[in-house]
Amino acid sequence: MPKRNAHASTDIEEFQAYNAERINDNVRQAVQKTRGMVLSYRGEFVRTWFHAYCDGHTSTAADGLAFRDFPTPFITPVTDICPEITPAEERTFAVTFTRAEVVQALKEIGQTPGDFTEVKVVKKDRAGRAVTVRIGRIQISAPAFRIAIGSTRLRSTKWQEVTVAGDRITFRGSGYGHGVGLCQWGTKARAKRGDAHANIVKHYFPKAEQVQIWD
Repeated sequence: MPKRNAHASTDIEEFQAYNAERINDNVRQAVQKTRGMVLSYRGEFVRTWFHAYCDGHTSTAADGLAFRDFPTPFITPVTDICPEITPAEERTFAVTFTRAEVVQALKEIGQTPGDFTEVKVVKKDRAGRAVTVRIGRIQISAPAFRIAIGSTRLRSTKWQEVTVAGDRITFRGSGYGHGVGLCQWGTKARAKRGDAHANIVKHYFPKAEQVQIWD
């Protein structure tokens, strides 16, 4: 957006799902009503991650994203009402990768698993998301593996079952996205029942403060 002195990437991991053609009066009104409002924690701006569907429970940044660059006490896991309105086809997934696809994805993040007969979840968080996974002779971050293999194919790290059968590795799970911060389906459910935007944001970021820094 050159006219705004800003860079807007079309990379799904940077500027997700932006579509100028879908900017309508409702969007303009929402922008106007929240103009100049930010979230802060102890006087500092916060990282406000979001995702599509948390399946009822969000995660910490360390667990859901393997984010450890700096402390994120403003990200507090919460329960959510998103399953009430999320379509069935969005709630769960089953995806199969070939052994070669898995090995190539691991190679891209500098890992060589060798031969393997199972994909084992070593650690899960309280929301049920895989935090650490063992594949062959390596143990790696589950969020890092998801990004490497393709985050739109492997929708989340909340796996109920992972099976290895010959050349095929199948993940069955629920959720869509990393599960950190604001859940978009949950936000929609809260808006539909009439929650104010300030209350919705407060639910997902309970330790953060909403501050007006300009008009």
